[in-house]
Amino acid sequence: MSETVTLDVVRRVAELALLELKDDEVVRMQKDLNAILGHIDQLNELDTAGVPPMAQVSEILGGQVEASADALREDLVRPSIDRTAVLREAPEADHRFFKVPKVIER
Repeated sequence: MSETVTLDVVRRVAELALLELKDDEVVRMQKDLNAILGHIDQLNELDTAGVPPMAQVSEILGGQVEASADALREDLVRPSIDRTAVLREAPEADHRFFKVPKVIER
């Protein structure tokens, strides 16, 4: 079993993530994180010695990759929206970027 997540660990992670959690949210987050770690422990018990590593989910289809290729669009460079036209419609912008209100005070 993985080491369990304590309330202090949840509070520290929340602080690092700039999240303000209420006490009941800290308790719920601790429960959820420990459940996730428990599930990972279960997955780690599986014998995957004969399972080849893969980088794409489509590899799981084996010989059916070509048949499902229609579901994947071709990766092509295409024209995008006109930046100048979009910035002209923004409530506030400089010459290159949208201006938005500050949301993080730290």
